[in-house]
Parts: sequence; C-alpha cells; structure tokens
Amino acid sequence: QVRLVESGGGLVQAGDSLRLSCAASGRTFSQYAMGWFRQAPGKEREFVASISWSGGRTEYAESVKGRFTISRDNPENMLYLQMNSLKPEDTAVYYCATERSLWGTAIIRTTQVHYWGQGTQVTVSS
Repeated sequence: QVRLVESGGGLVQAGDSLRLSCAASGRTFSQYAMGWFRQAPGKEREFVASISWSGGRTEYAESVKGRFTISRDNPENMLYLQMNSLKPEDTAVYYCATERSLWGTAIIRTTQVHYWGQGTQVTVSS
C-alpha cells in the first residue's frame, strides 16, 4: 500500500523560507512522477509543482515560479519542496501526491492523482 507522509510545515513570516518533505513507501518510488498541491480555506485544491520519475522534468504553477523548487531523492524515497520568499497567499495545507501510471512526466491536475498524503499546514503571516 502506497503511503505518503508530509512534514516541514509551520508558521513563518512573509519573506521567509520553508522546506517541505514527503516520505514515500509501499512501491518503487523512482518509477513514478510526484507532485505537490495545496488547499487554502474555502478554496479548491490546486497544483503547485510536479517532478518526473527521473527528476529531469519539473513543472510549476505560475504563482510559485521562481520562488519554489521541487526535487526528489530516489534512493531515499523522498520528495521535497523548497519554498522561498513566502507570501501570505501561500498559506494553505500542502499535499504530496502521486499517480498510478509508471514513468510519468508530470502531475498537474488533481484528477491525475491516485494517492494523497495527509497534508502539512503552512501559514505565512504578513
């Protein structure tokens, strides 16, 4: 059974940085694309960043381009999201996600996601 466990969230001030981590287990991590999504109160869950199975291709939402960096460590079964220059509008619960298809290149829609983590709260104060 696939399990995704996020960590690293917290309360920070605008302009600060945070690094989210996602520990994956239950299948061969290196064969699947991974992604980060977020959901703010009263809003729909939205795409943040995606990385291909090899790490060679990344995709970002326009709102985070240039500030966030997604990466993965396949031997350690870990996914990361480095978030710099945080803004109050980045406040949300952040979810790690993956799909069922092998050798995926990007996960940018919630409809592609088959497995979700439990989420980690990120709060950015102004």
